[in-house]
Amino acid sequence: MARFETAGALVEAVKQMRKAGYRELEPCVPYPVEGLTEAMAFKPRWVPILSLAAAILGAAGVYFMQWYASVLSYPFVVGGKPLHSWPAFLIPAFVFGLLFAVLGAAVAMLFGNRLPRPYHPAFNISEFERATDDGFFLIVSRHDSRYAGGRTVERLRELAAVEVWEVPE
Repeated sequence: MARFETAGALVEAVKQMRKAGYRELEPCVPYPVEGLTEAMAFKPRWVPILSLAAAILGAAGVYFMQWYASVLSYPFVVGGKPLHSWPAFLIPAFVFGLLFAVLGAAVAMLFGNRLPRPYHPAFNISEFERATDDGFFLIVSRHDSRYAGGRTVERLRELAAVEVWEVPE
């Protein structure tokens, strides 16, 4: 794990580490940093797809529930209205579709970001508390194919890291 003085130094370090072949990098910053997502080469995730699927399932489920109650379970004609009155069923289905889309997106985002994370080995380093205040950290996983202990530490120091730590697992 390395700490950088500025956000620009962190973004440049991420670019150089990616160029050197490192793939399992984890930047930790106190606020959104412009250019960091491009430097990390993030690809779109499945959050929109899961959100759409949840919206469709939620809307279809509510529509089915209304249809079942009105047509099969308790068929009762009120004022000559047909049993399957689809215009009345659309509004609740739409509202519940929106609700399920938001819930699906929130759940997908949490799982996609591996949150909540009650423990990470970096939490054992006292300086890491600065990640929520003014610290810009880059964590290189030991499981990365390019990780080489001392060489990786030296590479991070060459890229203007203020401090570098070996994080115990």
